[in-house]
Amino acid sequence: MTDKDFYKKLKWLTFFRVLFTTLLLGSSIILEISGKSSSPLAEPLLRLYGLIAGVFVLSFCYSLILKVGLAKNIPEKARSLFAYIQISIDTFVVTLIIFMTGGFSSVFSFLYLVVIIYASMLVFRKGSMIMAALCSIQYGVMVDLEFYGILNPFGMEGGLAYYYPWSHVIFKILMIMVACFAVAFLSSLLAEQERRTKKELRAMEDHVKRVEQMAVVGEMAAGLAHEIKNPIASLRGSIQLLREDIPYDPDHDKLMTIVLRETDRLSALVSDFLLFARPPAGRVEVFDMGEALRETVALFERDRTCCGRISVVKAVLPDIWIQMDPAHLHQIFWNLLLNAAEAIKGTGNILIEMDASRNRQVGVRVSDTGCGMSEDAMRCIFNPFVTTKPQGSGLGLSIVHRIVESYDGRLDVESEIDRGTTFTLTLKRI
Repeated sequence: MTDKDFYKKLKWLTFFRVLFTTLLLGSSIILEISGKSSSPLAEPLLRLYGLIAGVFVLSFCYSLILKVGLAKNIPEKARSLFAYIQISIDTFVVTLIIFMTGGFSSVFSFLYLVVIIYASMLVFRKGSMIMAALCSIQYGVMVDLEFYGILNPFGMEGGLAYYYPWSHVIFKILMIMVACFAVAFLSSLLAEQERRTKKELRAMEDHVKRVEQMAVVGEMAAGLAHEIKNPIASLRGSIQLLREDIPYDPDHDKLMTIVLRETDRLSALVSDFLLFARPPAGRVEVFDMGEALRETVALFERDRTCCGRISVVKAVLPDIWIQMDPAHLHQIFWNLLLNAAEAIKGTGNILIEMDASRNRQVGVRVSDTGCGMSEDAMRCIFNPFVTTKPQGSGLGLSIVHRIVESYDGRLDVESEIDRGTTFTLTLKRI
């Protein structure tokens, strides 16, 4: 969940808490006054007034903390802790509401389920299960104390045992507990599905934007690269002829060597740019993706970038067949592995996992334990000439993305600063 989504949900939670509490307790006050002709300043009503005021004060404090947190961009752990504290306090407020409106006989016991539902939206399955346990414990303790006459809700004289048998009390406690955990499980399941769907939609939107952007840049790049390549070739040829014809001079020869070296570098850059603009079709073959991946990793482990400092762990599936140019697949994986290795300072690990989905697709995740990237860097990582390395043209991932796109595949990225990066390649399988 992004910071924006989290703060938006907390903001709406604060608003609906105030609205819901005001409507529920306000209706109870109106019924109490009209039904029993009580004075608006009767002691039970004063307690309800105080409870409503307490909820308003709590909501005001939450709003202030939320505003400060939004301004200072507090870390994820602190955000999660704030949500846990806020929802836990809500469970105690609900218990107090139930106690003040009749305890065991209160009609407001369903508020526990409301708390659990919005807990699943903020702290997901683990948090909703914790809140379900907290609600169950509070309700059970409150009803036990009420049954033995230690606590007497307003309007209930003589203790709960005077009105209901023990079996009836146990049955209701068990039903409340079962309802809490059932709602926690189902609501957290829906919340997790919603989170996955949002994540997939966001990834798809980013993918479509990248494709549209690269299509425009690619068309412009193709013509530009061709126009630049010819003058570079003429320039290099002319310098070589001059170098052969004029008398040898150390200073002149040094300058010509620099010119030749820079023209070669510029020519390589233009060639890469042309490869990004129009990737070659290649020779399409049917082959085992897992076997091709093992060969690429075996070569990479002998490369000086990896050898001796990085451990590559493979979880490769057998008999996963795809249809593409093997050279293109090698180029894709080599670039991803090289980027992962260069992101790791000192020693580290690279994990490669294959996953065959039911819709005739195969996914390969390349994860590293490197420095990670910010959200801004992730948004433009596939753009041409964008690089976080001191050396490099910034075309490697752009070319890889264009190759993947030419096979109707997808390349997605997830990253956290100081925790590593994961590239996910998705291709069609046969």
